Amino acid sequence: MKLLQRVFSNPFIYLKKLGPGLVTGAADDDPSGIATYSQAGAQYGFGLLWTIVLTYPLMAGIQMICARIGLITGRGITSNMHRCYPVMLTLPLIFLLLIANIINIAADLAAMSDALKLAVGGPRHLYSIIIGVTCILLQVLIPYHRYLPILKWLTLSLFAYVGTVFASHVDWSRVIEATLLPQISFDANYVLLVVGIFGTTISPYLFFWQAAEEVEDIADISDRNSLIDHPAQAPTELKRITYDTLFGMGFSNIIAFFIMLTTAATLFPAGIHNIQTSAEAAAALRPIAGDFAFILFALGILGTGLLAIPVLAGSAAYAVAELMQKPASLKLTIWTAKHFYGVIVIATLIGVGLDFSGIDPIKALIWSAVINGIVAVPLMIAVMHMSSMHQIMGDFTIKGKTKWLGWLATALMTVTAIILGLVNLL
Repeated sequence: MKLLQRVFSNPFIYLKKLGPGLVTGAADDDPSGIATYSQAGAQYGFGLLWTIVLTYPLMAGIQMICARIGLITGRGITSNMHRCYPVMLTLPLIFLLLIANIINIAADLAAMSDALKLAVGGPRHLYSIIIGVTCILLQVLIPYHRYLPILKWLTLSLFAYVGTVFASHVDWSRVIEATLLPQISFDANYVLLVVGIFGTTISPYLFFWQAAEEVEDIADISDRNSLIDHPAQAPTELKRITYDTLFGMGFSNIIAFFIMLTTAATLFPAGIHNIQTSAEAAAALRPIAGDFAFILFALGILGTGLLAIPVLAGSAAYAVAELMQKPASLKLTIWTAKHFYGVIVIATLIGVGLDFSGIDPIKALIWSAVINGIVAVPLMIAVMHMSSMHQIMGDFTIKGKTKWLGWLATALMTVTAIILGLVNLL
């Protein structure tokens, strides 16, 4: 309680202290994720709120392990995989991650452009170009120590969804009951949405980003070092990672809860159940909850997209450059890390191009979810395996509750991938 009082008394100081966990968690609530959470609320009301309670500890567990791999070894996920596994095993996974991230970028750009068009009018394709180019320039031209605070400030845009809920009428007693005492259905569509929520919340690109940002901080923060080389720092640094990750993933899941709650409290009772994109959810809110709720929801789509697109492109760039054993860092110039920045630029521009191609954003989301489901399982198995290897982690191999949470998350994603595969085959 005292900690919460200190945080709320001066939130900006604590925002400054939080690191990769906060940005990683917030980036998970991208426009594509917003679409999934909106669908859940619109179709089943409060009936799927319980999923967020389940995803939080599992998401926190696997992300904490990824962060520790980065800090302990001073290397990213792909770099460590390169030390453990044959290239022919790692290469297909990184290729699929790249494809999934590009499709996700395209879907996010489409959602952001649609939201801007709804809010202020104008040509949506022009917005897509402006947003894509802006994201590229931010990553390429701004040094890491100046770019990170921008990402942190963008996390505040997610509070728009908290405001949207309080701009709507919510029966809080029903919310608590549905969250803690859920009535689970085995209807095919219900199960598919549960699977979609798990797949959206526990995403492969987050693994690479959080580990890579821990590595970035080793070089950027003077008193931070890899724990393999400086084991005396372990108690302080592992505690920092724990708090940072728990807060960041908690923030992510709270926002997901509020997004679902917004559409459950407004669209579901109005009989509006067929919501396909986040922009459709924003538009449907307007006649029911009013202009204020609509504007907040639309601004949230734009803010989280500006955060998520650089993370999607950046995580792919870390993975590809590390696989090629090339320099990979946002601190380096474009001339010293050409392969790294090349992936960021190309992935983002292809995303913009896909938005022009007329690709169905719903199909793009489905394909992104399927590919992520395929990639997530072997990646999580690799992460869990590496985190238990003495040759990688030294004396800091993952043990106890964190290890169990990581394996539980891996088992859950395995079931998710199997169901997604069966649904799309049938």
